[in-house]
Amino acid sequence: MATQTIPAPRSKADDRRTMFKEAKRNAWAYVFISPFYLLYAVFGMFPLAYGIWLSFHKWDGISPMQWVGLANYTKLLLDDIWWYSIYNTVWLFFAATVPQIILALILAFIINSNYIKGKDLFRAAYFMPIVASSVAVSLLFVSLFGQRYGLLNYFTSMVGLPQIDWLGDRNWLKPSMAIVIVWQWTGYTMIIFLAGLQSINTELYEAARVDGAETRDVFWKITMPLMRPVILFQVVLAIIGAMQNFDIPVMLAGGTQSSSPGGTDRSGLVAMVNLYWTAFKYTEFGYAAAMGFLLFVLIITFSYTYNRWQGGNPTD
Repeated sequence: MATQTIPAPRSKADDRRTMFKEAKRNAWAYVFISPFYLLYAVFGMFPLAYGIWLSFHKWDGISPMQWVGLANYTKLLLDDIWWYSIYNTVWLFFAATVPQIILALILAFIINSNYIKGKDLFRAAYFMPIVASSVAVSLLFVSLFGQRYGLLNYFTSMVGLPQIDWLGDRNWLKPSMAIVIVWQWTGYTMIIFLAGLQSINTELYEAARVDGAETRDVFWKITMPLMRPVILFQVVLAIIGAMQNFDIPVMLAGGTQSSSPGGTDRSGLVAMVNLYWTAFKYTEFGYAAAMGFLLFVLIITFSYTYNRWQGGNPTD
């Protein structure tokens, strides 16, 4: 029996009519979800597109824009201060975010064990610092790090150690920032890891114990492989967050009204603080926009590199 095929033009026309009918039938659904897309277009896509356009201009926020093409990006690639701020940002990532992830993973394992009582209390206590704003936390630690009347120097003087200028010494400013970041964000990361641990099927542990597996083997052969997607996901988020650090560094380095961006010798000048000062202190908005998009490229590069290095997708 011969088969009759529909000509291609007619098939495409039928597809268009079908799509039109489906869109017409779901018109009210599109109306109800349209507020999200309208708000995203106004407050998301438009600032993004405008920022790209702005990065190719020289603008002080008042005078007419001047088209400079790639001059802002060329200047940025040769800017020693910009690359020094990137160095400080990466330094903080390794000094604060990496220990935070390791400590959070250890705490998650401890709280998830069967030997700990009052787990809800520990979860709430460790998570509590993230509830406070970074500015409030920074102000608290500014008092603790005070050279003359700070609590930390009070304890060092009790044991006969010299007082430390935590926020005024270029060698101690970045470690002080790392301490605050670890204190505030470890509990949040711990909760993510704890959720991952609790999602592991306990039957796998029971089967391993029946087969005579030791605790060390269970940890490395079952727990860690199953936790790998959670750890990978959290590390990628940590990379993004570390590259966007602003509140804590700017507050510990003297605030937005400081006479020196980043504190003594710019030792606390991270990328976002540099961007803020360039835009709102030096009124170089085009140059600051170029900083923002180069920082975006660096975040994508670091996140993608780590993801490829681990050989997986954090969402798998």
